[in-house]
Amino acid sequence: MTIMAGMGSPTGTGVGPLLRGWRERRQLSQLQLALRADSSARHLSFVENGRSRPSRELVLRLAEQLDVPVRERNTLLLAAGYAPHYPETPLDDPSMDALRGGMERLLAAHDPYPAVVVDGSFRVLAANRSLGLLLDGVAPHLLQPPLNAIRVTLHPDGLAPRIVNLRQWRRHLLERMEQQLELVRSEPLRRLYEEVRGYPEPADDPADGPGEEGFPFALPMRIRHEGRILSFLSTIATFNTPLDVTVSELAMETFLPADPETVRFLQSAVGPER
Repeated sequence: MTIMAGMGSPTGTGVGPLLRGWRERRQLSQLQLALRADSSARHLSFVENGRSRPSRELVLRLAEQLDVPVRERNTLLLAAGYAPHYPETPLDDPSMDALRGGMERLLAAHDPYPAVVVDGSFRVLAANRSLGLLLDGVAPHLLQPPLNAIRVTLHPDGLAPRIVNLRQWRRHLLERMEQQLELVRSEPLRRLYEEVRGYPEPADDPADGPGEEGFPFALPMRIRHEGRILSFLSTIATFNTPLDVTVSELAMETFLPADPETVRFLQSAVGPER
């Protein structure tokens, strides 16, 4: 499958077409959106057709009602002739000390279960000790910074040869990237998607269906490690109501053991921090 020309956030020559694209994506009529944003369908029609320039406040209200990602809200403002509203603060900025400290404590609390923090392009920003167990055997060149979680997982020199249900897990990760590309215009993410799509196709998985025996509720990642198979269920946490582009794109992914055998192994292999 290839990325279609239309994939990505709505495009156009001004704020009107961009807003119309987001409205159509959310399957709202002009009247429905206008009522939610305390405006009128007539005014919204004029905005979408380029006959009227929306105020800065209206752009932000419309973006909020359309659940537009924070980065793309700045894009809407720029298209309307306004300065961006949301800053993009580097994670190593002193103002982010409290955020970094909170993430480090959360990561440590998940030991002995692997956990990682990634940005919008799946670059690894932080991880706990237990992640090292999953990375055992990964080629050194893939572990050089900036380490990318998707590349490490699907590269032939990465985790891919050890993942038992690689075809299913690969499909899951590609779909996750496609969903993200539907929401944000990110050239690095698009390049990464094209790169990992080009990796060799895995053979059929032993159980290539909607679920696996014993896991009817979610797809596990099943990985070989030292003669055993470890099973993990992935969960993802993000920040509510972010006010910064950087923060809006942070995600903490945790890998919870999916069976008692994996629990016992992790508890014995990682153990308490010294």
